[in-house]
Amino acid sequence: MDHFIYKNGSLHAEDVALSDIASQVGTPFYCYSTATLTRHYQLFTEALSPLPHLVCFAIKSLSNLAVLKTLADVGAGMDVVSAGEYMRAKAAGVPGDRIVFSGVGKTRDEMRLALIGGIRQFNVESEPELRALSQVASSLGLTAPITIRVNPDVDAKTHEKISTGKKGDKFGIPISRAREVYAEAARLPGLDVIGIDVHIGSQLTSLEPFEAAYLKVADLTHTLRADGHNIRRLDLGGGLGIPYTRDNTAPPLPMDYGAMVKRTVGDLGCEIEIEPGRLISGNAGVLVAQVIYVKHGEDRDFLILDAAMNDLIRPAMYGAHHDIIPVVEPEAGAEQQPYDIVGPICESGDTFAKARNMPKLAEGDMVAFRSAGAYGAVMSSEYNSRPLVPEVLVKGDHFAVIRARPSFDEMLSRDTIPEWL
Repeated sequence: MDHFIYKNGSLHAEDVALSDIASQVGTPFYCYSTATLTRHYQLFTEALSPLPHLVCFAIKSLSNLAVLKTLADVGAGMDVVSAGEYMRAKAAGVPGDRIVFSGVGKTRDEMRLALIGGIRQFNVESEPELRALSQVASSLGLTAPITIRVNPDVDAKTHEKISTGKKGDKFGIPISRAREVYAEAARLPGLDVIGIDVHIGSQLTSLEPFEAAYLKVADLTHTLRADGHNIRRLDLGGGLGIPYTRDNTAPPLPMDYGAMVKRTVGDLGCEIEIEPGRLISGNAGVLVAQVIYVKHGEDRDFLILDAAMNDLIRPAMYGAHHDIIPVVEPEAGAEQQPYDIVGPICESGDTFAKARNMPKLAEGDMVAFRSAGAYGAVMSSEYNSRPLVPEVLVKGDHFAVIRARPSFDEMLSRDTIPEWL
């Protein structure tokens, strides 16, 4: 469910017409719905109750400070994978004991920053990282709470670029070596082994891979406890998919996911952490763009938009589908025709959709890309020296620009010409 619906013939975000935002902000722009963000977070907390749990939003999916504060204010923790994301979480008012630090390449400086600033846990991904964290924590006279990420060799059956739980992936340690790595962790100074971490991928549309991985985690919990480790927290990662199309093939609901978690690991007496990103933020955002030209080609028609692959990279990078709908509601039974929907960047890869059936559109019409809240603005760039598009947050009948579009002067001022030129 989201809060982007047609009202009085115009697409709205909650109670604000997207056309009204466009008239003040210009296009393209991202727009997020507060009601959708908070509702999706609450779905997870309800699904995991009454187990002790913390839902940590994966900042990598959408990192705007206003969005993070919106979620922090309703109780969300944060999953970070860099010093910058850690600083964003803190700037949004998230206390250290609700921040989990993940990622395969944590530097010693990042470890030091989080230890001094406060951290719930580090999800350690390798033995070299384990030893580095021990050294940093010991040098500060502090203790680092850790889980160790195990790779269960489970095929998530998702896109190869967002699969993280197979033995050929770069993430975690092989689950077959977990006992020896946990034994080393217990011997190292400055570390407190508190649990197990697992994450098998993103945009999963079936519960079966999750269940296979979690059953392996349950078995490992018993084994490690028998070895003397006080396993009291399970970080189960994120990855539950969202519906990118409005058909009857929706992924499992959070409530179904929660029932599976309870069935597989709910009897272990552990606190449960999950780290959803896409399911909280994905359908909470749209990208609004305007048609610059309708171009009639030899064998197809093109909608050339003012948004481009630098604004929304997912179609070019993953071949991802986004529903694209007119901002002005089409009449019932309106004739449709196929368009290739493209941006203005000088690459053929700057294509959002091919032969997409759409109502007839003209220059100046606006369209909205649904399900653009996750991995949209955060992956944007200034390729072709195009300014980053603004981000807007709606709450009820109010909206605010939460990241402004930079001017060309602001963009140019970041470059420095050496004195010899």
